[in-house]
Amino acid sequence: MKFLLEVTMDEGAVAEDPTGELQRILRYWGGNLHHYALRPGDGSAVYDSAYQEVGRWSVAGRAG
Repeated sequence: MKFLLEVTMDEGAVAEDPTGELQRILRYWGGNLHHYALRPGDGSAVYDSAYQEVGRWSVAGRAG
């Protein structure tokens, strides 16, 4: 299995402060992963600090 995080960095708040926004995104989702089983097909949209969708995370592959 793979955990994938994809963030578009060329627009919005992420373009203005890439380091700060990526730190915030990683902290937020790192703290919320316990809400997911982390099985293939799990995932969610990722938002910047202006609540604009900038990507998504997902779990891909086969379990086991």
